[in-house]
Amino acid sequence: MFEWINDPQAWITLATLSLLEIVLGIDNIIFLSILVNKVEAAKRQFARYFGLGLAMVSRIALLLSIAWVMRLTEPLVQLGDVIVTGRDLILIGGGLFLLWKSATEIFDTVEGESPEEQASAMAAGTAGFFSVIAQIAIIDIVFSLDSVITAVGLAQDVEIMVIAIVASVVVMMFAAKPIGDFVENHPSIKVLALAFLVLVGTLLIAEGFGQHIDKGYVYAAMAFSVLVEMLNIRMRKRRAVSEPSH
Repeated sequence: MFEWINDPQAWITLATLSLLEIVLGIDNIIFLSILVNKVEAAKRQFARYFGLGLAMVSRIALLLSIAWVMRLTEPLVQLGDVIVTGRDLILIGGGLFLLWKSATEIFDTVEGESPEEQASAMAAGTAGFFSVIAQIAIIDIVFSLDSVITAVGLAQDVEIMVIAIVASVVVMMFAAKPIGDFVENHPSIKVLALAFLVLVGTLLIAEGFGQHIDKGYVYAAMAFSVLVEMLNIRMRKRRAVSEPSH
């Protein structure tokens, strides 16, 4: 069962796959961080761990049912020259959900919630918590599909794939709170993160329609935008310190 332990190539594959799972999980963790910050403070840490645990369980479950996952890539419906698979439908549905959710969050961040909406959100309490968990579960399944298909393409041993998934989720559990707090404390970074999710949602829809766009371009553009905004944040802080208070 663990014959691969003595194979150096297997360890290289494990390290590569773990790193790839972390990179592929960036959009997941940004979405989770923004959603979790809508939960009351006392429940946020539990919601983070629960959401990431859900992501891990989703990926492992899909991995263990890989025969079903690979069947999702088989033609389901053909409309002329357009072939639609089960995976395409999931990606399009997930992309539309991500677009809707990100656009709603951008509007709330830029325009601000009305006092009535804030009071309603506070009164929602537990219902709001379960609503956030349900949204995390939906997007976990969408993000897990590509993650699992990538894992199958890189490794042959299920044990390596499972270990890589668990390792990446453990890393994300440590990173989730700092990322979430930083995004919440800097509205401009939050808007950038949401804009990134809009792009990811668009990519998912394009992928569903058979148009493959390398996510690396989006990640590079987003990293550059965040770097520029970090410089702006630092500049604003220095200016605030240097200006005399009135």
